[in-house]
Amino acid sequence: MKMKQADKRNLTMVMDLYELTMANGYFNGGDMESRVAFDVFYRKNPDRGGFAIFAGLEQIVEYIENLHFSDEDIAYLRSLNTFTDAFLEYLKNFTFRGDIYSFPEGTIMYPNEPIMTIVAPLIDAQIVETAILAQVNHQSLVATKTARIVKAAAGKLVSDFGARRAHNMDAAVYGARASYIGGAAGTATVLAGQMFGIPVSGTMAHSWVMYYKDEFEAFKNYAVNYPDNTVLLVDTYDTMQSGVPNAIRVAHEVLEPMGKRLKGIRIDSGDLAYQSIKVRKMLDAAGLNDCKIIVSNSLDEHTISSLNTQKACIDSYGVGERLITGATSDYSDDTLALLGAVYKIAAVEEKGTFIPRIKISGTVEKITNPGLKKVYRIYDQNGKAKADLLAKADEVIEMGGEFRFVDPQMPWRNLKFTNCTAKSLQVKVFENGKRVYELPTLEEIRDYVKKQLSEEIWEEEQRFINPHVHYMDMTPDYYELKMSLLHERGKTAEK
Repeated sequence: MKMKQADKRNLTMVMDLYELTMANGYFNGGDMESRVAFDVFYRKNPDRGGFAIFAGLEQIVEYIENLHFSDEDIAYLRSLNTFTDAFLEYLKNFTFRGDIYSFPEGTIMYPNEPIMTIVAPLIDAQIVETAILAQVNHQSLVATKTARIVKAAAGKLVSDFGARRAHNMDAAVYGARASYIGGAAGTATVLAGQMFGIPVSGTMAHSWVMYYKDEFEAFKNYAVNYPDNTVLLVDTYDTMQSGVPNAIRVAHEVLEPMGKRLKGIRIDSGDLAYQSIKVRKMLDAAGLNDCKIIVSNSLDEHTISSLNTQKACIDSYGVGERLITGATSDYSDDTLALLGAVYKIAAVEEKGTFIPRIKISGTVEKITNPGLKKVYRIYDQNGKAKADLLAKADEVIEMGGEFRFVDPQMPWRNLKFTNCTAKSLQVKVFENGKRVYELPTLEEIRDYVKKQLSEEIWEEEQRFINPHVHYMDMTPDYYELKMSLLHERGKTAEK
């Protein structure tokens, strides 16, 4: 029987078929207990930006903790006539048995560093690939886009209005979560508010105004129903000639006799800068200095920055499709709306020791960083993040007065960190299949992002255009490890 949308889903089955065919092959070959390490990382910041925000860890944890194959799942897999009966019997009692290390959710991250590392039996590590990447790629993209939009808003509120333009209903809900992590003040998506405790807000649609015989009647009825939160959509017919005058009339004739004030008006079309300036004067002249102006209509960080430059009189922004989809303003091939995180094997255990593995490519960016490793964030004396540092997992990092490092782009330079401190970024989330990490609240994640962007990450890295590049350096020992593997394979990166 085919499943319907409303049926309960087992998210264990959110995987590419090759994960199961490979697992079946490993099982039949007797390799299912071999331990391996996989890294999750991405290669380019979205929007040609200077950073990204790691989001989605809580949902990954939920997925791992509930990983199992139901009788219905096994029956479906058997119907594919692809897997051995012994392998399907094995899946009936499957649970995840590995270790997972991860950046804390909300961590500012950069290309080519392992934001997650999965150390587990081969089958366990293989079958979680798609689900992990789906969460990381989607929520991190939306959180990052939202942070850019919030920065452009320069202290004015940003709300997620994007559900109807999301790629599907799950994307709407988890996108709202990610937008809150990125700094949005709230969402219009009710289920996201219910699930995550995100503040919800909303006004009215043009259909409310169009249903009634005239605009004043529509506004009046709304004010009577919501006298403490009256926000009127004024652009259904004519913003300046009709919408705003009727809103002012409702403020004086309906709300003020009730001892209430008009909370705001919303403009959803036209020249938002020009209209907001004119509307502000009209509202102030009517004694409605406290009435807020809210705007929406295909906004992003660039349009909002432009509105600020034009001295638009706007108090808050409702942002839809370009927030919830992470869409860029430049639709060229290298600026598509994606994060592009990948899942690559980094080491294989042999006789109790993890032996590094490396993927070599003629494209320099696709050469992987091998082996078990740690990521450190290096801070200067003022608490600003200077660079990230890759080290072998067993290295002891002591900054002291001076610490020599290698810039892999220019390895011939003699470089040192001076009077700096180092913080290891990954924490252990799972050990032998059991969670050992207390997940932060959504508010704590949101505050963590805000603190990093305001105190640790350079403003130059937060520019929308041509941001400063955050350096990914290596310890001399780790750099030597990577180069030795390249030499062993008889190849070097092609220029």
